Amino acid sequence: MKRMLTAVLAVFLLTTLPLASVQAEIRTSAIFGNSMVLQRDQPIHVWGWANAGQAVAVDLAGHSANAKCDDQGRFDVMLDALPAGGPHNMTIKSGGETVTYGDVLIGEVWVCSGQSNMGWSVGQSNDADLEALSANYPKLRLISVPQVGTQEPQDSFKGQWEACTPQSVPNFSGVGYFFGRQIHQTLGVPVGLIDNAWGGSAAEAWVDRDRLANAGSFDDLLAKWEQTEQTYDHEKAMASYEARLKKWQADRKGNRPRAPRNVLAGQHRPANLYNGVLNPIMGYTIRGTIWYQGESNAGRAYQYRELFPMMISAWREDWKQGDFPFYWVQLADFKTEQQSPGPSDWAELREAQTMTLSKLPNTGEAVILNLGEASDIHPKNKQDVAKRLARWALAKDYGYEIPYRSPTFKSMTIKGNQAELTFDFVGSGLDTFDVNTPIGFTIAGEDEVFVPATAKIVGKDTLVVSAGDVETPVAVRYAWADNPVCNVQSREGLPMTPFRTDQWKGITADVTK
Repeated sequence: MKRMLTAVLAVFLLTTLPLASVQAEIRTSAIFGNSMVLQRDQPIHVWGWANAGQAVAVDLAGHSANAKCDDQGRFDVMLDALPAGGPHNMTIKSGGETVTYGDVLIGEVWVCSGQSNMGWSVGQSNDADLEALSANYPKLRLISVPQVGTQEPQDSFKGQWEACTPQSVPNFSGVGYFFGRQIHQTLGVPVGLIDNAWGGSAAEAWVDRDRLANAGSFDDLLAKWEQTEQTYDHEKAMASYEARLKKWQADRKGNRPRAPRNVLAGQHRPANLYNGVLNPIMGYTIRGTIWYQGESNAGRAYQYRELFPMMISAWREDWKQGDFPFYWVQLADFKTEQQSPGPSDWAELREAQTMTLSKLPNTGEAVILNLGEASDIHPKNKQDVAKRLARWALAKDYGYEIPYRSPTFKSMTIKGNQAELTFDFVGSGLDTFDVNTPIGFTIAGEDEVFVPATAKIVGKDTLVVSAGDVETPVAVRYAWADNPVCNVQSREGLPMTPFRTDQWKGITADVTK
């Protein structure tokens, strides 16, 4: 009797429960969904999961693609490239089930990534109230990836696309939104922005563990983390915190204790962000990436010379979309202005960022030395930061003939007690801001002691630099400080890229962890 009741119950469940409960549902990453923007003029990659070995058909705007799920149930299809437009419906069919995503637009898709200065919201930026009031762009779509740090690759996240409105924009990335708005207004096509930035994140957290290990240059860093992974006990740390909090609540002496963060699930551990916030969107067809990060790696600036281009190359290789554009923001001016020349880890990090331009194609750097705040690592003028990034995209990717790159050091010739410097990317010519005299140069002889120098613009792309105390100069530096006092720019207003002509050993040269 018992066996008969079991059989009857089984038949009842099979005939009354939804189909999805007795077979695998069609599932995609949350990057696919209602109101999404798909990249125009490129084959569109769509992936997801259903039953292993099962056929899948994807339809979009009259174009179809078919695939078969692999042993793990994953399918991948490439839809034909489409022009900007919409709205469309995308349907995914498999095993009698259909998933439909509506209000799909075709346009330009950009990833907005990095640490807190990319994550810094519109609501925290200059004129936040006015920016929100005017943020009515139904064809500008936004999606944010929650902060998940893990060693286990994630295939989705909790999030959804939404149109840009006065209600949705305040919590979105300021640099991302202002960049996307400029692209949208200029091109007149839909734009999709994907924000996966995480404040305080280190570059190594954005790279998979195997690449870091195989490089051979990050052994000290990985060894430090392996030690942490073996010894850190978050439950013990929380228990200690609870005890300190209880004591503080009893006597109210001193500052309230702060709860410990689980470093193993945080934004510094190698590969944590690669797995947690990058992997779920990896492969989504995009135009490119904008990036604002480096503060957390400034103490290891020499290491960043290899780490940063390696990170970009890793993203491109795993995205399987070629050398897509990757544009970053160079570190702003920050901390107390120094009256005398001296060492600077932030200057060395800026140098490492600039070096990446010559190492990888389709890269760009927005110089913002005149947009920082000495007492705030998060300058609130995100509008001008975004405009400088947008110049790169509009010039390099969309064919607009506009100035986009800051003047960059080219060569030096010593003539007596003067150093003659020439520059590339000067636009219509070198210029200065605020005062006529170029400011921010230092010069040194063979003793490697830098002193403030006098500079003069003598041609469209040429400066001469000298100092009375240096009879035979051998090296010149410009804006070489955490917060440099400097004023050279192109006549179009793009500030000169910081540089040094020497290769003398920096203060972060031997820092590896």
